[in-house]
Amino acid sequence: MPSRAERYVAHLDTLTGSTEPRLQPIPSSHTGLDDVISLVYADEPEPRYLTGATYGLSLAEHTDWHGMKPELWISVRSDDPIWALAIAYLAEQLRGTCPFVYGDTIDFGEPIAPESAMTAFAVSAPAGLDAHQYTLIDIGGAPISIAGCYPVHDTERDYIREHGIDAFWQLDWDLYDVRRPPVI
Repeated sequence: MPSRAERYVAHLDTLTGSTEPRLQPIPSSHTGLDDVISLVYADEPEPRYLTGATYGLSLAEHTDWHGMKPELWISVRSDDPIWALAIAYLAEQLRGTCPFVYGDTIDFGEPIAPESAMTAFAVSAPAGLDAHQYTLIDIGGAPISIAGCYPVHDTERDYIREHGIDAFWQLDWDLYDVRRPPVI
């Protein structure tokens, strides 16, 4: 019988087509928790894009998680795997302390990648997926809900904290563009 992780990767395979992910473990710093795995999909959803997902965040517990646990997803116009590795690093470092719920903002503390001035992530519904593809994924144990991570500038992070994620979505910005100037 496939493991929980194998069933999750099989679900991701249905979302990403025939692209084989590159798997990169992020060593666990939490006693009793396995590593977080970064799944990096090159040229997904189309050429010169990158999609990344995590597995391992959902192995932790958090008081704000009721009935389901998150894993993270990112899709950007870039070929640099650092974007996928960054969300896996955050998942590993913050599991158990950050709920990764829609509207959360997470300060990365420095530019996320050399190609971008963005230093934070905003959490919301994942780009390019329909609700039935990212909610209540039953792979054994607590169902998984995939949360999207969007690179943002510090000024945008402040705006989201003050006005909410829905107000930020109403602004004119390209959610895949990691080189875009701040919209705020």
